[in-house]
Amino acid sequence: MSGATGLIGGALAQRLARGGHEVVPLVRRAALPEERAIAWDPARGTIDRKALEGCDAVVNLAGESVFGRWTAAKKQRIRESRVAGTRLVSEAIAGLEPPPRVLLAASAVGYYGDTGSTEVTEQSPAGNDFLAQVARAWEAATDPATQAGVRVANLRFAVVLSRSGGALATLLPAFRLGLGGPIGSGAQYFPWIALDDALDAILHVLATDSLSGPVNISAPHAVTQLEFVRTLGRVLRRPAVLPVPPIALRLAFGREAAEFVASGQRVSPARLVAAGYRFRFAELEPALRELLAAPRGGS
Repeated sequence: MSGATGLIGGALAQRLARGGHEVVPLVRRAALPEERAIAWDPARGTIDRKALEGCDAVVNLAGESVFGRWTAAKKQRIRESRVAGTRLVSEAIAGLEPPPRVLLAASAVGYYGDTGSTEVTEQSPAGNDFLAQVARAWEAATDPATQAGVRVANLRFAVVLSRSGGALATLLPAFRLGLGGPIGSGAQYFPWIALDDALDAILHVLATDSLSGPVNISAPHAVTQLEFVRTLGRVLRRPAVLPVPPIALRLAFGREAAEFVASGQRVSPARLVAAGYRFRFAELEPALRELLAAPRGGS
């Protein structure tokens, strides 16, 4: 597993270990003699192929965070950390005999671009902005594994909600002070999924041989950003009425990153649902109350 120390990867590694599986992380250094790990360096194109032998499944979750100011160097890191790393893993396992039975490769709902209020499924076309272009190349980087007969699933993640990290943890301090609010009009859709559902969905894809190609890892009931911030404010019992003007986003992040933050996708997890996955948290408010251990009821 690459990205085994990240928000999703760390929790998934623990979940798999509790289920009796051995999880071997990919690490960007030489593996220590006493540890079970696989050394790799996507920037240099090196990976310990011998150590990959005998793996039943490979889960590739590594990637530079998209948050922050998108300088030319930042954009290159966003792209290369996804595309080069995925290609390196894919080519390495394609050369194994036998190869692992499945590769689960991270992608993102940014594949669709800014879709307004139009609902998108895995059959919808890709967008044209920077992150959509990255996602297309990211998914194409798994082609060597597919051509070698490995079942490949491209996991298009929505925003994963957890109080331990990611977008929700970043928003909480401001919202707890009553300083939260929508970005712009708030009409843009906010695709989300609770961390527990994201983990269960990954395990469902791992165990479902019929699932290959793109799979949206997103809750079935998308909300607008305005609905999201109002719900979060209600759960925290704090006002959430202060809109963030577009000019503030451009000053903080630059033009392209600001456009990304202000965009959205109304995502449907069509293939997960068709494959029999049942969500623990299909609705936002119960998910937030569980995540934040907020009391029931209230104003």
